[in-house]
Amino acid sequence: MNYIDLLDLHPANRETNQEEGTKKLKMTEEISSIIAGAEDHMQKAINHLEAELVKIRAGKANPQMLDGLVVDYYGSPMPINQVANISVMDARTLTIQPWEKNMVQPIERAIIAANLGVTPQGDGVIIRLSLPPLTEERRRELVKKCQGEGEHSKVAIRNIRRDAIEHIKKLQKDGLSEDAAKDAEADVQQVTDKFINAIEKHLSAKEKEIMSV
Repeated sequence: MNYIDLLDLHPANRETNQEEGTKKLKMTEEISSIIAGAEDHMQKAINHLEAELVKIRAGKANPQMLDGLVVDYYGSPMPINQVANISVMDARTLTIQPWEKNMVQPIERAIIAANLGVTPQGDGVIIRLSLPPLTEERRRELVKKCQGEGEHSKVAIRNIRRDAIEHIKKLQKDGLSEDAAKDAEADVQQVTDKFINAIEKHLSAKEKEIMSV
């Protein structure tokens, strides 16, 4: 057994080594937590984008265009899908069947207030939403609106990336090695790139849907 081995066996040195090992393990766990947290928040940004893009109609009837619409139900706000059945009548028409007849007018008012660009037509029992064909100009406006939603999502994801990097830099000040910090930052950037690419794919698909005749 050489001198180095004897030093390692010394109680004080063993305690120091254990403390360093525990500290490294804790930092590794914190890095994993930072990256997982960033990925989770970025996924929520993507989920939000998907929900917003669904609301932007592409000329085809889709019940999801009413997602988020709230109706006055006896003085309480209620999601429309909890007070009525929504179905597709044809490619350009949605039908809304309230479960209670006296909800027809509150639903119509909610649709008008939501400014969806569609005028509800009710017969006292069923409400019909007929989507007019989109003009070329309107299609381009919708594409621009989609791009705006995409940019908001990109900003959100970049902010999440910035926060994650700041946390990593704080760990570096607390003793995380420079190499480990660089690796962690690279992992955060890789996650960021993945979600930015996901945004681009969503926007490309939505633009194709809107511009197709």
